[in-house]
Amino acid sequence: MGEELTLVVLLGAAVIDSVNPCAIGVILFLASVLLRVSDRRGALLRLGGVYIATVFVVYMLSGLGLVWFQHALIERGFAEVVGVGVGLLVIGLGLLELKDAFWYGRGPSLEIPARQRERLVRMSERITLAGVVAIGGFVALVELPCTGGPYLAITALLARSFDLRAFLYLALYNAIFVLPLVAILLLIAFGSSTRGLKRWRQTNRKGMNLAMGTLMIALGAFLIFHTTVGQQP
Repeated sequence: MGEELTLVVLLGAAVIDSVNPCAIGVILFLASVLLRVSDRRGALLRLGGVYIATVFVVYMLSGLGLVWFQHALIERGFAEVVGVGVGLLVIGLGLLELKDAFWYGRGPSLEIPARQRERLVRMSERITLAGVVAIGGFVALVELPCTGGPYLAITALLARSFDLRAFLYLALYNAIFVLPLVAILLLIAFGSSTRGLKRWRQTNRKGMNLAMGTLMIALGAFLIFHTTVGQQP
């Protein structure tokens, strides 16, 4: 695949993935917890910044692991298995996301399971610097099914070559992914209410689910096409 096309696809996927209701919901929850612990702007920015940085690092490491693993399979002659398999998986995740847009709360979902949400609430009862790091790492892992569909497709596209370019593209993707979290943290730190932002998230949930589902189905189909047709001479 041409480098320019890869970058365009990556940027589009990162922008849509960045407004994922799962990721936004967690930062709003964490901000409300931090505000109960301390009303000092500096403490909120410091702890919120640590949380976002932890999410970025965990996603980077996860992405590098996925690229390396898929690259190893491609090098062993399984390029079509990787492309088609990941493409079908991402399409399936996209269909679940579309289901949530129209029938939220019914059947299987990509949202963080209730048991994990309860664990997150328990972890938030002890807010320290180390605790925020633990929450960030925990959330990044358990919300991967909710936010990871586009990311999985992008890592499959980058897996053709496990090199510096793949690393830089992953870093760019994750920087875009956490930008809305940074923006929400700043809004709350400088006076916006978490209640108003939660209401905005709830109002726009359907649109975000639709955008995510459509993106994942398009990425999955593109990956399958690229693997089965685009690579032919």
